[in-house]
Amino acid sequence: MTSRAEQGGGHPGRPEHDGQPGAGGVARDDAAELLELLHTASRRMRREAVADCAEPPGTTPGQVRLLRFLAHASGPVRAADVAAAMELAPRSVTSKVDQAEADGYVRRVPDPSDRRARLLELTDAGHEVLEDLWSRRRAGAAGRLERLTPVERALLLQLLRAVAEDQPVDHPART
Repeated sequence: MTSRAEQGGGHPGRPEHDGQPGAGGVARDDAAELLELLHTASRRMRREAVADCAEPPGTTPGQVRLLRFLAHASGPVRAADVAAAMELAPRSVTSKVDQAEADGYVRRVPDPSDRRARLLELTDAGHEVLEDLWSRRRAGAAGRLERLTPVERALLLQLLRAVAEDQPVDHPART
C-alpha cells in the first residue's frame, strides 16, 4: 500500500513532509496532520453526537453535560461547585439548572449544613433522559466506528486516553 505522499497526493495548501523531528521525535508535519485529523474527527463526531441527542426537544449539549455531572456526583451539590467543575460562569449554570428543573430533570433541595443554600440533584426523570441519550449516543458511536476492528478500536481508545491525559502509551512496538 502506498502512502498519500508517495502517490503525489498530500493535502492541498500543506507542504509535503519535511521529515524534521519535532517534539517527541514526531516529524512536524506528522504532528500537524495528527492535530488536524483529531480536530476534524472530533468536530464531526460532536456534530453527530449532538444530532443523536436532539430529543427531547430543548435538550442542549450544555444540559446533557450538567445532567452527566450531577449523575456522577456522589450526592447533591452546590451550583457554585458545578460551575467551578464545569468551568462555567455561575449565571450560566443557573440558567441551565432553571431549564433542567422546568423540564423535571433536576431539583433543588435544602442544604442540611446551611439553611440558606440549596443543593442540586438529578431526578428520576433526569436519570431516565440521560440513560436514553447515552443509549442513543452509544448506538450512534458504535455505528460510526464499526469499520474498525476490535483491536483497532482498543488501540484508538488507548491512544486517545493517552493524548487526553497526557500520559505515555504502552505501545506494543515499544515493549
